[in-house]
Amino acid sequence: MLHRTMPDAFIQPARAGGFRDRALLRPESVVLLLDAASAEAPVLARNLAGGGFRGRLMAVGGEPAGFEPAASIAELPVAPDLAVLCLPAARLPAAMRDLAARGCHAAVVPGAAPDLGVIAAETGVRALGQGSFGVAVPAIGLNATLSHIAPAAGRLALVTQSSAIARTVLDWAAAESVGFSHVVGIGGNQDYGFAGVLDWLARDAGTAAILLDLRRIKNRRMFVSAARAAARTRPVVAIRAGGRLADGSGLADEVMEAALRRAGVLRVAGLEAFLVAAETLALTRRSLRRTGPGDRIAVVTDGIGLGALAADAVLAGGGRLAELGNPGLAAIALGLPEGWSGRNPLALGPSGAARLGEAAAMVAALPEVDTVVALHAPMADADPDLVREGLAAAVAASRGAPILVGWPGQATAGPQRARLAAAGVPVFDTPEAAVRGALHLADDRRNRAVAAELPARDVLDLAPDRVTVAALLARLRAQGRHDLTEEEALAVLAAYGVPTVPGRAVPGPEEAGAAAAMLGFPIVLKILSPDLPRKTEVGGVVLGLASAAAVREAAAAMAARIAAARPDARLSGFLVQRQAGRGQELRLRLGEDAMFGPWIGFGRGGTAADIDPDEGFDLPPLNLTLARALIGRTRTARLLAGWRDLAPANVPAIADALVRLSQIAVDFPEIECCNINPLLADSEGVLALDAAVRMRPEGQRALLAIPPYPAELARPWRGRDGRQVMVRPIRPEDAAAHAEFFARLTPEDIRYRFFSALAELSPAQIARMTQIDYDREIAFVAVEAVPGAPDRTVGVSRLIREPGGAEAEFAVIVEASWKGQGLARHLMERLFEWGQEVGVREVVGSVLADNAPMLGFVRALGFRVRASAEDAEVMEARRGL
Repeated sequence: MLHRTMPDAFIQPARAGGFRDRALLRPESVVLLLDAASAEAPVLARNLAGGGFRGRLMAVGGEPAGFEPAASIAELPVAPDLAVLCLPAARLPAAMRDLAARGCHAAVVPGAAPDLGVIAAETGVRALGQGSFGVAVPAIGLNATLSHIAPAAGRLALVTQSSAIARTVLDWAAAESVGFSHVVGIGGNQDYGFAGVLDWLARDAGTAAILLDLRRIKNRRMFVSAARAAARTRPVVAIRAGGRLADGSGLADEVMEAALRRAGVLRVAGLEAFLVAAETLALTRRSLRRTGPGDRIAVVTDGIGLGALAADAVLAGGGRLAELGNPGLAAIALGLPEGWSGRNPLALGPSGAARLGEAAAMVAALPEVDTVVALHAPMADADPDLVREGLAAAVAASRGAPILVGWPGQATAGPQRARLAAAGVPVFDTPEAAVRGALHLADDRRNRAVAAELPARDVLDLAPDRVTVAALLARLRAQGRHDLTEEEALAVLAAYGVPTVPGRAVPGPEEAGAAAAMLGFPIVLKILSPDLPRKTEVGGVVLGLASAAAVREAAAAMAARIAAARPDARLSGFLVQRQAGRGQELRLRLGEDAMFGPWIGFGRGGTAADIDPDEGFDLPPLNLTLARALIGRTRTARLLAGWRDLAPANVPAIADALVRLSQIAVDFPEIECCNINPLLADSEGVLALDAAVRMRPEGQRALLAIPPYPAELARPWRGRDGRQVMVRPIRPEDAAAHAEFFARLTPEDIRYRFFSALAELSPAQIARMTQIDYDREIAFVAVEAVPGAPDRTVGVSRLIREPGGAEAEFAVIVEASWKGQGLARHLMERLFEWGQEVGVREVVGSVLADNAPMLGFVRALGFRVRASAEDAEVMEARRGL
């Protein structure tokens, strides 16, 4: 079978020649290429020589202290892993060609290099830059950065585009005793970027949390994939500087937050929040308790006023004040007055300062608490050293909820905070900052849980009329049009199963009256014009017309009114629609973001949608679980449950419409935007009353940031005994079926597959196996239809590769009742087909040496089998494609 755990990203072995991420991010030798005019060279030379690098340092173009000088790149004593190029832009092409010829394919470019991406592609030397802050790996003494201060070793990784933000974070970290596993300066992100670094950090056992400073994402799909891989196993926090500056509407920021949320990354706003998150994630001991929502915060304080400020911050930030269980027992345990009410915050009073750490530890052990904020107020009679030691001991010993410390003040508090930070305690200078840290923990836990959430079995079985939509769009292309008429836009929605209001397009008032009589009254009359996207602003919509005569009169008056107000507008007739009943007006949108591509918006509809917006965002493709979550993130969601004279709306029908709109984005990437406003929702369902669709210029197509489900790969297959299964790519909704499949496997099959005995798969393992990135891996499931019961998974094959890699690792397993049918061979052949399509050249797997049936199976498939060099009990199987 396959390796024990199927790692999140297959780790490619080092190759002879070519780029290796290890050479860039954990090098064993470095060469510094200097130019006398470079302002960065002296700083980098000083930092490299003074960092205590355990590898070899060489220099070309100068003889800085601590380096082995060489006359040229060709004369270097060894081929370096990493080159730091402090050269003018004009000298970079020749230098990178010489580096490639010498066997060096990883570089840092701290200065200007406007053509770096082109040079890297031509030479094969992958580079950080232009304007890279550099690379630091403190654990090996590497400090190839422009920092003014050497970063200490630790478990926090910083990946940044801004050198100013990098220096600020490192300066703060030195004062707070925060250390780093990696500091990586992406700079202008022209070549090697965020995706490559995140893939490396996702596999790095020494990295416990990641900080991202984002401005420009080069490859949206690779970034989201790599960010999700990293966030599966550790917190990832991101900040975006200049988002509002680049887009004053805030839409781009909203879409970025949606993309990060989808990947399980926590987005924070502002440098202060970024540093609070860094403090929290770098120093907070992760709770051993995995249950609970994560937002139940207990405040323990010896100052009542500080506790009240913290409680306000918890509630204002969307958290909850934890209920502390039995007040009587707690009061006895903590030595509180007998009449204590059990309220949170728990105020010990000035006399309780010495017991603050003990009280925090006891509260942290309560199952009702997710995080404890312990606050100390400077006071005259308390021994600050004793308070500090008690808090540090509580944080170190806690095996329940994490404990964050707030110690406001400066004259006496500042030195104590510094000592607490040096002891590894997450400590803050205000109650509000400590609470923000607790809320960051809650948000991170929620984000990563949502990203790995196991959806229900429900799959919306779509059967859209793609042929009709394709023909309609082709006709528009032939006519030279980009904007669909309202009638055409509604037809696209109807083809995808979105209910639409009945209507007819007519050329004039007389035809409008006749159409109204056929549709029935009351009638809504709308002007048709490609130049009037907001018809209501020019009187282009009339409601409640109760007779054919009223429709004719309204049409004539509307045409005259608009002709006078907008003589330049082209009028093509009228749209006559049956007026819908009463319901809640919603807006569904499909749009395009420059960085992350297509997005889906949901929120309040009607004419006030842009004046008082309430909109949530996500990325296609959506399933029903994601659509319901999108609805739930808006204030409008509360109205959908019913409010005063508004009846409850059919939320499942709204989620259904969102999934269908998402599928339009998947199927027709030539569509640039779609606006459904209003979508009328009531207890019975939804009805699209108005819609607008625009096509992209010819030749342009959208690229989704998240690869869609490859439904085209589904095929039926029949076994030797005549039984049939559907073999298709796995999807998130297969989670329950996958767990049931595992439960039916024999203990021997489990040991052969996972190299150990497992009683069950954890939710995280199931999420990892069913929520896959279809660009970098594939898993085929054989699904058997069972009358009167859910479909059953009876076999799985899997192939995982590094993005763009030529080697991939396989797994295959079939349940006992289907063995001997040829299913395992078919599942493997499907892997080979997919691998060939995406450029995989060799398939590899690990098989236990005593698994004779599997060894015979892979040999029959053409695999070469040999003993593993790493494990005597394992055989390695390889096959070229």
